[in-house]
Order: sequence, then C-alpha cells, then structure tokens
Amino acid sequence: MDLGLKSKVALVAAASQGLGRAVANELAGEGASIIICSRDQQKLDRIAQEIEEQTGSRVAAVAVDLSVTNDIERVVSHGIGRFGRIDILVTNNGGPPTGKFDGLSREAWDNATRSLLTSVLDLTRLVLPGMKERRWGRILNITSIAAKQPVENLILSNSLRAAVTGFAKTLADEVADFGITVNNILPGYTLTERVEQLAQTIAEKEGVNTADVKKRWEAQIPMRRLGRPEEFAALAAFLVSERASYITGSSIAVDGGWIRSLF
Repeated sequence: MDLGLKSKVALVAAASQGLGRAVANELAGEGASIIICSRDQQKLDRIAQEIEEQTGSRVAAVAVDLSVTNDIERVVSHGIGRFGRIDILVTNNGGPPTGKFDGLSREAWDNATRSLLTSVLDLTRLVLPGMKERRWGRILNITSIAAKQPVENLILSNSLRAAVTGFAKTLADEVADFGITVNNILPGYTLTERVEQLAQTIAEKEGVNTADVKKRWEAQIPMRRLGRPEEFAALAAFLVSERASYITGSSIAVDGGWIRSLF
C-alpha cells in the first residue's frame, strides 16, 4: 500500500528512543523527510545517520527540551529552514513521574503540564499556519491508554493525557475544512525504555523483580504479551498518510485489548 508520504516532511518529537524512534523509522521508510528531536544531540546524530542509511530518507536532528517554548520554536524553525515546510507533526514526550496525588508537589504538576500538554500546544501552534495555507496536514499525538482508562499510581499521566485528548478532539473540528486531521494514538504496555523503567520502579517498591511486574501486565492483556514498537509505528504511519484522510478527532489504542471500555 502506497501511503503517499514520499513528498512529505514530518516532525517527530522525542524520537531518540522508544515509540518516537519507531515512528520516525516507519515514516522514513515510507519516503518522508524527517525532523527528530530530543535532549541528547550526540544520540540524535547517531540515530539520524542510522535512519538515513536504512531508508535513504533525509533526516534532520535537533537537540531540544520539549518543556521549553524557545527550544520548540528552534526545532520547528530548523525543520522549515531545512525542508521548506512541515506537513506532519507527531507529538510525543516521555512519561512523567509515578505517584499518588498526596505525594506530588505543585512543581511536579507544573513540570508535567509543560512536558505533556504545553509542548503539544506549542508545537501545534507553530506548524498549523503552514498546514492551513497548504490545505493539508496531519497532527498525531502519542498519548497513552491512561487517557481512556486511568492507570494506578499515574495520576499525572492520567490527567494530562486526557487534557491532550480534549484539545485534539476540539481542534479536529476547527481545522477539518482545511484538509487537516488531528488524532491521538494510545500506546499500551509496549517494550520500550519507558516501560522498562516503570516496571523497575514498581518492582523496587514491591520487593519483586521486573519480570514479575511484566507478567502481571501480560495477564491483564488479552493477547498475553507486551506490544512491539514497530506494531505501534505501523498504525501511526497510516494515520498520518493520504489514505487516512477521513479519520479525524479519533483516539485509537494499540494495547492488545487492554482497555475495557466500549468507546
């Protein structure tokens, strides 16, 4: 299936590892030019070279802190300067700390809000005018299953991922007439560095090993296994493609059936 991405330019946030890296790989494999960002320039440069060698697509790498508005402005400006435009935006960022409400400070909430919500708003605000002018665009937010079914001990993620969902659904209505789609993709328990860290944190608190924690998660998943990043990236590539032009305002889970709700 030709996804129609060969002439497109995509900005994929937090793409130095995990789901962001997998999505960048997938889009580059479809022929899109890619802008990747994270905090570690050396790591980004290595990954950009690997993607270029594997796919033949052009990749720009910019080290930024996605919780800082000036940094976001810099990566968008660099991407437009290098490729002329940004057709596709994939927002993404690492998960916030675990914890219950009583154990989280105001500072923790402020930091998580800048990382998970404000970064999405800033990135969208900067790329949207060009998309409107060209009357084509794709905005895809990587959130979490926590946006639909709260996860114990993840109150920061549960709250702020849901906020992104509300923003995306509303924006989708506002920009649909411009040929722009806005969707959310919700990863479940997937074999990434973030999930490994979460398993380790839980294991240390409970005095068990990480394998026990993963087995518990697998028991909750109808498919009885954790997901693979490339499975997630396959759907992401479709949602930002020409083929998905009639899908907008949707939140789609890639979770092996973990979410139990009907909608």
